[in-house]
Parts: sequence; structure tokens; C-alpha cells
Amino acid sequence: MSYFMKVLAALLALPALAAIHIVVSPDGKGDFKTIQQAIDHAPVYGDDRLIVEIRPGTYHERIMVPQDRPRVTFLGQDAATTVITYSMSATAAGGTFFSSIVHIEANEFEAENITFENSYGVGSQAVAISVQSDKSEFRKCRFLGWQDTVYANRGRQYYKDCYIAGHVDFIFGNATAVFDHCEIHSLGAGYITAQSRVVADGTTGYVFYDCNLTGENTGKGVYLGRPWRPYARVIYLDCTLGAYIRPEGWDNWRSADNEKTAFYAEYGSKGPGAESAKRVPWVHHLSAEETKAFEPGSFLQGWKP
Repeated sequence: MSYFMKVLAALLALPALAAIHIVVSPDGKGDFKTIQQAIDHAPVYGDDRLIVEIRPGTYHERIMVPQDRPRVTFLGQDAATTVITYSMSATAAGGTFFSSIVHIEANEFEAENITFENSYGVGSQAVAISVQSDKSEFRKCRFLGWQDTVYANRGRQYYKDCYIAGHVDFIFGNATAVFDHCEIHSLGAGYITAQSRVVADGTTGYVFYDCNLTGENTGKGVYLGRPWRPYARVIYLDCTLGAYIRPEGWDNWRSADNEKTAFYAEYGSKGPGAESAKRVPWVHHLSAEETKAFEPGSFLQGWKP
């Protein structure tokens, strides 16, 4: 009897399970050969979490986790050897928001030890992952792309010990997201964030907590962010900034009006790129007391990943 059939038999025999565990392996030795097959065909049993164990391999596929499939976990052994990759540009897809390789709509999604990659490269927006999921968690994952790598756009999101690489606006959207002890790697001169909060009292924004900002081939330098929407909000707390970070730090996206509405802030920045005296005058330099509002427990509105 296959592992899948054993799981199914257990589901029929027991009133409830804490989780459904299935295996995806490209060599055919698991329950499914592709991740999308697992999402589409794994059994549903009440509110139990679906744990998709993804064996090492390179998965050339585009994946959708639909809204009606909450509490899914992608579990790999090592992000370096467990890779979801595909090449798709915004031009070919019909728009930036259609170009994602992995699209998450279901709440309470989790991933650990997985690489998410859009391999398209230079010349177009090309999203590696689109996350429209409340209470989503990513741990020890890698996100690889060029322009618009991570579309963190809805709900509360938490990234821990992750690696995110890109060139222009490579973390963008309107989620309430915390990046905790992550490496943020710039692949060229450009912009790290393009957050898109739309109202002054909105609870969304990005917090980078004790992250390491690194770069290569960065030419004239990299901005910490620019406002995709007027009330964009991004905060860096106790981060180490490489020398390639531009002294002014932040860009107004060609509109002086954005300087009056965007909320960009730093506290405890260190490293050669942390030249606070040269920052734009409209950036906020937080006090220790003010940073408490941006600690994960507070900023994520009571949710503790």
C-alpha cells in the first residue's frame, strides 16, 4: 500500500487528525510528482493542516494555493536543494500580477527550506512569489528574482532567516510584513522596497528587524525604498547596511508630495551604509520607545508566529 493510500485509510478510520502529511518527489517515489498535483488532489479533512513534504529536486512548475485550501505547509530539507523555479515575464503573462511562479491566496500558509525563483532575469517585472495570505510564515527560504521578486501584498506575513534577492522594487505590495534576521541582497543599483499603503492610518507596512543588507554590481547604489503608493511605510530596526546603500537612503518616486505622506524610518542602523546624518530630511529617526510599536508582536496585531 502506498503512503498516500495509508494516509487515506487513516483519514477514513479516525475522527480527526492534527495534520495530513503527503510526499512530493520528482522521481515518482512519493505520493505525487508535482507540488500542484499535491495541492489539487491531497485529501481534505476538516480544518487539519496539509503538510506537503517536498523532497530535494528542482520543480519546474507554476503553483497556485487557492483561497479554499488554507493551512498548507511546504516543507523541504534544504532550500539550496529544494527549488521551485520557472521563467515568466510580466510581458508574456499579461501583467506583473500574472507573472508569479508561486501564488498564495490561502490563509495560514507556511513554507520552510524552499527556494522560490522566477528565472526570467533582466528586462521585465517577473514575480517569484505572490503572497495574499493572512498569517503566512516563511522560514529559511530563498526568494530569487530580478524586478519585483516578492509581492507581499495582503495580510500579516512573517519571514524568518530568509534570503531575498533582486534589483528593483524586489519586495513590494501592501502586506503587514516582518522580515526577521533575513539577508536582503541587491543584484544591482536600484530599490529594495516599494511598499503601497494607501491611507495614513493603515496598519500595513514592512519592518526589517536585525537584517543584513548585502549587494553586488550595485553601481551608483541602492535605495532602501520608494513609495509605490503615497502612504508607504517601511521601518528598518537594528539592520546592518552595506556600503552600497545610498547616503540619502530613500527616494520619493519623482513626487515631492510623497515626502509628506510616506513613513520611512530607521533605528539602530549600523554598517558602512548607515550614514544617518546624510539621510533625506523627511525620514524618521526613531527613539527606543517608538520602536516598540514595530516589534513583531505589536506590528502583527497580536499574531505571534
